[in-house]
Amino acid sequence: RDMTQLIYSGLLKPTPEGILAPDLAESYEISPDGLTYTFTLKEELIWQDGAPLTSDDVVFTIEKVQDKSLAIKSPRRASWDDIGVSAPDARTVILTLKQPYAPFLENTAMGIIPKHIWENVPNEEFDVSFYNVEPIGSGPYRISSITHDESKGLPVAYELKSFSKYALGQPYITNLTIRFFGNNDELISAYEAKSIDQIHTVDPKVAQRLENAGAIVTRSELPRIFAAFFNQNANAALQDKAVRQALALATEKDEIVRNILLGYGKTIDGPLPFDVGTSTDSIHDPREVRLARAQKLLDGANWVTNDEAGTREKTDKRSKKTILLSFSIAVPDVDELKNAANELKKDWEPLGAQVDVKVYELSTFSVEVLAPRAYDILFYGEVIGRNPDLYPYWHSSQRNAPGLNVAQYTSRPVDKLLEDLRKTNDADQRTDILERIETEIQNDVPAVFVYSPYFLYVRGPNAKGGKTGLITTESERFIDVENWYIETQYVWDGFKDRFKRTPNL
Repeated sequence: RDMTQLIYSGLLKPTPEGILAPDLAESYEISPDGLTYTFTLKEELIWQDGAPLTSDDVVFTIEKVQDKSLAIKSPRRASWDDIGVSAPDARTVILTLKQPYAPFLENTAMGIIPKHIWENVPNEEFDVSFYNVEPIGSGPYRISSITHDESKGLPVAYELKSFSKYALGQPYITNLTIRFFGNNDELISAYEAKSIDQIHTVDPKVAQRLENAGAIVTRSELPRIFAAFFNQNANAALQDKAVRQALALATEKDEIVRNILLGYGKTIDGPLPFDVGTSTDSIHDPREVRLARAQKLLDGANWVTNDEAGTREKTDKRSKKTILLSFSIAVPDVDELKNAANELKKDWEPLGAQVDVKVYELSTFSVEVLAPRAYDILFYGEVIGRNPDLYPYWHSSQRNAPGLNVAQYTSRPVDKLLEDLRKTNDADQRTDILERIETEIQNDVPAVFVYSPYFLYVRGPNAKGGKTGLITTESERFIDVENWYIETQYVWDGFKDRFKRTPNL
């Protein structure tokens, strides 16, 4: 993904400000009905091997992604299914949707591949082609040389050169090396030995240690949330809203961020990683106040404490059966998630709840737990995206696998709002809809929303410039790599134009 971000370019590209800006495209228009997207490419675009880049390359790329044969198996196919694509001339690309979908523009940041190279590669050989190892793109950097592991034959380092014909102008930094390591220990050792300048996705403990030693740790917000999702179908106690409200009130979110993320993250109160004006202020009252309110909620809902077990219980009015305030939290075998689940256990047991943390092998978690919805409570994360689309996570049609509605949440008002959100491109309308969605979900309490982690990027003192705004994947730390620099120079005003960078120069 890092290499793809550096070597390829798309019609549009994300910016640190959280918007999509032209890359290969000079401009684009969206029809009033939201169904037709017309892109105009920049003039004289060039591939890194010198061949011209035209709309035919864009059409070719999208059609290969859409290929339904089992040979290519593009992970992006679902995003491009049923999208019409045509090129009336060398600089125009028309994309046609069957129904409006506001987040669609995100798809157009996908890297474009050169038709003149890949059209000669059979579908069956796409994943083993030489051009996957030494790709030709149109992005800010091109491959200069590759260092291989002599014993395994795998690439361990790529030497990259800035591409002088990049659509947004040649990057300031001429040489860039990407190195690969077998594990985090090797990575950290190489950084501390100063054989590499920058590393990413480090553990909070490592980030804290390096930062204390003088390293520059850049924090970027990620559109990701982590929450405890309630499966009301699997546990009778969780069907009681008072129980869900009490658990939410008892959750020490600030302490979880402090203890588990070491402060490298922020607390959240809803299904979005950013504030749309619907913060639940009572969640941030002192712990004693919140615990008292939680206990009162349970008392009012007839959850009484069994003196022998110390666990609350309740008699169901219909069945006359005794329901215990007992449930388990399922997590994959990931340290951060396990530790967070144990923090929740510590927060919830003083309410008179019996809480068990169940840890599952990462390799089988999806099949054995996630897909069959085999959990009482799931502590898990969701990637919301730059242009939030909550439909996959909260629409009732997505309750069963492969849908991502892991809380199996059902709400007709929210379903309608989620459908409306997908149809509108108007920023103000989208904000209003998101606020209403968040309010509805908060009122229903299908989950306890806990935190949104920061992306941590450890940078040495050499590379400067670049902005650290919203990114959706780790590789997007390179979204403005063309603006990074190492040195600056004072120039007389009359000579500044000689040093000004212009696209394709």
